[in-house]
Amino acid sequence: MAFKQSHAIRMLDPSRETFGSIIGPDLEIFGRIVASKSLRIDGTIIGDVETKYGADVCIALGKTGLVQGNISGVRVLVAGRVEGNVLASERVELHSGADVHGDIVYAQIGIEHGARLSGKLSKITEVNLLADGDVEAT
Repeated sequence: MAFKQSHAIRMLDPSRETFGSIIGPDLEIFGRIVASKSLRIDGTIIGDVETKYGADVCIALGKTGLVQGNISGVRVLVAGRVEGNVLASERVELHSGADVHGDIVYAQIGIEHGARLSGKLSKITEVNLLADGDVEAT
């Protein structure tokens, strides 16, 4: 039985984002990054990637991207490798080829076939903003 593309149910409808900054595949950055605009990472970051408090920021990790540290943002899209925890106050998307070695805290999540996770998934059921602006899952 053949299905038309328009009738197919998509497990993960990717977000449409515009990126203010891009870290290319030939870059390697050591240290903490705080983004005030959406950020795409195709290179390597050794350190945490965070968003400026109150900013509606998406962090996207491309297929060639590697983050050895924690990632936190409103929306976090992963197609590369993360060696650390991921926190998204709105949505996490694990695309085919994603490889996450750490825990994920999310409000919504989408996982494509072929994504790998070595860690725990925790849904934010009640958002508690801590003094430093972090989100705690309860």
